[in-house]
Amino acid sequence: MSYAIIRNNKLTRVDAQGSYIHNDRRSKGHSNKDIDPTRTHLNFWCKKNELTYIKEFDRMKKEYDLKGNIRSNSIIMCEMMITSDNAFFDKIVLEETKRYFKESYKFVCNYKNLGEKYIVSASVHLDETTPHMHLVYIPVIHTKDEEGNAIDKICARDFWKGRDSYRQLQNAFHKYVTSKGFYLERGLPVEETKVKHEKIENLKKLTNFENTKKALNNIKLELPEIPELKNIKKVMINRDEKIMNEIIKPQDNLITQLHQENIELHKELSKQAVVVEEAERYQKERDSILANNEELHNTVKQLEHEYRKKSNTLDIRFNNRKRELEQEFENKEMDIKYEYKNKIKSLEKENNHLHKIIDKLYETIDKFIHWICKKFDMGAEDNLVRNFQKETNIVLDAEEQLKNEEKEKNGI
Repeated sequence: MSYAIIRNNKLTRVDAQGSYIHNDRRSKGHSNKDIDPTRTHLNFWCKKNELTYIKEFDRMKKEYDLKGNIRSNSIIMCEMMITSDNAFFDKIVLEETKRYFKESYKFVCNYKNLGEKYIVSASVHLDETTPHMHLVYIPVIHTKDEEGNAIDKICARDFWKGRDSYRQLQNAFHKYVTSKGFYLERGLPVEETKVKHEKIENLKKLTNFENTKKALNNIKLELPEIPELKNIKKVMINRDEKIMNEIIKPQDNLITQLHQENIELHKELSKQAVVVEEAERYQKERDSILANNEELHNTVKQLEHEYRKKSNTLDIRFNNRKRELEQEFENKEMDIKYEYKNKIKSLEKENNHLHKIIDKLYETIDKFIHWICKKFDMGAEDNLVRNFQKETNIVLDAEEQLKNEEKEKNGI
C-alpha cells in the first residue's frame, strides 16, 4: 500500500535562496542527477512566484504588515514536500496526479487558517524519479498584540507549537486526501520513525561510490620491498642479536600482517563494489520497466479514448435509429387515426342516411294507413292499426318490434 507523504522543513534566508534555485530550476548544472532536463517542461505550479523567494517574502511582509522580530538567522519560511511513491503515481493517470497535488495545495492553504495569500510558491516536479510538490509558505499565526489588536505574525515556533505538531499534520493530511478519493495509507512523521531524512545529494556524498571505484582500481597489493633478513645478518655480524629480535623481526612481521589485512580489505571493498554495480543494474532495469509502464499507460489512455469515441459514435447511431423508429411509429399512428376517422365519418354518414330512410318509411306508412282508411271508409286509423297488430302480432314501431322478438327468442 502507498503512503500519503507530507514533510515540513524550516528555512532561513540562506536556505530559502537554495530552495528557490532548485525548485525553479535556476541552476544550469543540477547537483541532483535524478533531474531529467528533457522532462522539465512537464513541471507546473499550483501557485507561481513572480520574484525570488527572498524578494517575495520582503514584499509580502510589507504588503500584509506582518509582525515578528526577524533577525538575519531567523526562520522566515517553511517548505512542505508532498508526494507518495511511484507505485501510486504509476497507477493513476496524469490528470489524477495533477488533481492530487492541487487538492494538497488546497489543504495547506486552509491548514491552521494559514490563508492562500501567505503561500509563496507551490511547484510540482515531474522531471525527477518520483512526482512531488515543493510548497513554500510564510508561517503566519493570527494572534493579538499587547493592546488586544488582531495581528498577523511570522513565527514558525508557534505555528508548529507542540511536540505532536507533525503528527497532527500527518493525521489531517491523510484524512483530507482520502476524503478526495485517493486511497493511501497514513504516512509516518519523523518523531515516530526516528529516521533522519537526508537530501539525495548528501546521501551521494556519504556513499562516495564513484571515488571508491577509482580508488579500488588504483590500489596496489604488492608487498613493499624490504631488506631480506639474511642480508641484514651479514651487516650485523658481531652486533647485538637484540636488534634483530626486538626491531627487525617485529617490523617484518607487522609489514606482513598489514599486507594481509590490505588484501582482505580489498576483497571486502570489491564485494561492496559488485553489490553497488548490481544495484545500479537493477536501477536501470527499474527505469526501463517504469518507461515501459508509462508507455503502457499511454496505450491504455489511447484505447480508452478510442473506446469513448466509438461508444459516442454508437450512441449517436442508436439515438438516430431510435428517432427514426419513433418517427415511423408516429407516422403510422397518424395514418391509422386518419383511416379510422374516415371510417367513422363514413359510418356516421351512412347512419344518418338510414335514419332518414326509416323516418321516411314511418311517414309513408302513416300516409298509407290514412289513405286505406279513407279509401275504404274503414273508420278510425287507430282501430285499424290495433287490429293489425293484434291479428298479426306485429308492431309497426320497428324498435318495439325488435324488443318483442328478442324477448320471444330468450323465452321471456
